[in-house]
Amino acid sequence: MAKANLELIRALRRTAEKLEKGAKYQWGHMGSCNCGNLAQELTHYTKEQIHAYALESRMGDWADQTSAFCGESKLPLDMVISTMLEAGLDTDDLIHLERLSDEKVLKRIPQTQLRELQKNKREDVIIYLKAWSDLLEEDFLASINLNNIFENEEIALY
Repeated sequence: MAKANLELIRALRRTAEKLEKGAKYQWGHMGSCNCGNLAQELTHYTKEQIHAYALESRMGDWADQTSAFCGESKLPLDMVISTMLEAGLDTDDLIHLERLSDEKVLKRIPQTQLRELQKNKREDVIIYLKAWSDLLEEDFLASINLNNIFENEEIALY
């Protein structure tokens, strides 16, 4: 599971918001699919650049490309994936995002929206991204220890 951090939480929420507002979404397009939209947010590459990088790299969707990822290669999409990993994701996160399949995220979806999500449906991607960002926010907040923040001060929080 991703390392909870503010940059990643913001990127997930901005991606969901952009999709809600009509950002281009096309599951079969490497720059406009589930991972492609998040990659745009984390890397600041355009959907066209990401798609072109994928075509220069290997065959397959994000799950295939991520499974074959090599951090040492100079393949353009591997460099995009590296940037996403530096933001706190792991390769399993990318595979799950493309398929909307992480059980921890799915369990976080509100009952009113709970159903079998379709990997190629914009509305379902938005639901998944929001649930994931909420889960990471909870993890992030749980990791904060105010006593550590104030350790150089004479105030102790009990």
